[in-house]
Parts: sequence; C-alpha cells; structure tokens
Amino acid sequence: MESPPPGHAGRRDVPSEEGFRTTVTAELAAQEALLARGEPAARVAVVRERAVSYGVRVSPAADYLLRARQEGIEVAARSGGGTGILHLENDLIWGVVLPRTDRRVGRDFVRAYARLGAALVSVLGDEGRSARWTEAPGLAEAYCPLSSRGEVLVVDDRIVGGAAQHATAKALLHHGTLSVAIDRPSVDRLFGLAPGGPSTRLGGLAELGVRVPAPTLAARLERAWRTELGP
Repeated sequence: MESPPPGHAGRRDVPSEEGFRTTVTAELAAQEALLARGEPAARVAVVRERAVSYGVRVSPAADYLLRARQEGIEVAARSGGGTGILHLENDLIWGVVLPRTDRRVGRDFVRAYARLGAALVSVLGDEGRSARWTEAPGLAEAYCPLSSRGEVLVVDDRIVGGAAQHATAKALLHHGTLSVAIDRPSVDRLFGLAPGGPSTRLGGLAELGVRVPAPTLAARLERAWRTELGP
C-alpha cells in the first residue's frame, strides 16, 4: 500500500476518523497517483462532506453540476467513465489498481464488475447482507447508478454502489462508491428527477440494516482487498 497522502494521516488498518476520512477530490487524486505507479494497490476512504463527482465524458457545464455549485457542494471530476453521483458524508469511495498484465484484469475487464468488486460482496456478506453486481437499470442517464452503463451493486433490490474504470497502457483503475446513507430528495433536485421516481431504487446501508461505523467498514474493505491483491 502507498503511504497515506494528506487527509489519511495515521495507520490505515485502524478504523479511525483520522485514518480514513477525506474529501472526494483528494481521494480521487490519490487514486490517480496509484494508477500512475501501476502497481497492485487498493484504497478505501470515508467521505468527509457531500460532493458530486462526474465521469470524464461529462461536460463541466452539465445542469446537475451547475446546481451543485450553486448550492455550494463540492464538484469533483473522475478520470473514469460514467455520469454523476452524489456522495454523502460517511459514504465510502474506493479504488483498486492492477497492472494491465495482471491475470485478474483479463481481456474482459470492462465487464468484470463481479470479479474486481468481489471484496464488497464478501464484506457485506460478513454483515449478513446478500449483495450482488447486476446490470445497471437504465432509469436515469444523468445519475450514474441509475443509468444504463455498466453494473451496480445491489442489496435487497436497492442500489448501494457502482463502479467505473480508467485504463492506461500500464494499469487499470477500477473505482467506485458504497452508499452508507441516501438522500433521495437531493438526488431528485440536483439531477432533475421526478420525486418518487427513479431514485426510489437507490439505497443506503444504514437503512438496510448495516450499522457498522463507516471507518470500520472502510478498514474491513481495505483489508479484504489487501488480502486479495497480495504483497
């Protein structure tokens, strides 16, 4: 694992606020630094304050980004694909980097959500929740977990996470989110969705009965990926 950047002071195997809490912008930058190195690595962080992140093909002038800025919400550009997503305080943001030559990447990496995101399924299983990666629902293209691209992580038919990728000639960054809470009214308002519509498919771990503190969950996920990736 890389030494923690600013915002990740302390031992990252200890579930503390100091060790895992950061901003979305800072964590995305840390993931890009790992991608540039191109060595097997994984990071999990706890979101410090709400933010809207967006994929590389989204215009910075997209309506939902303008609304977020008007409300004083942090806006962060991802190097991976997909559209926009609202991150709430205590949500998790994670990233896994593998060299392109690693057998775990394979030629099918753009469809390998279950393989590359197996740690999330395993850790949620330890908490008694059955999670699975499944095809994105295609309900609202502007909101990444509700779009028609890629796959999403589902618990009890509620979408609790998603993932995107940034592949270079050297390595693959597979990164995504895990929602601890969900603010449907804010999603509807920022992304122009009808209340009581597509956002009802979204869920947070807390309302689904997972009460583990966010830093503890982050530590467990990071340890699971460390074990999977090896030294």
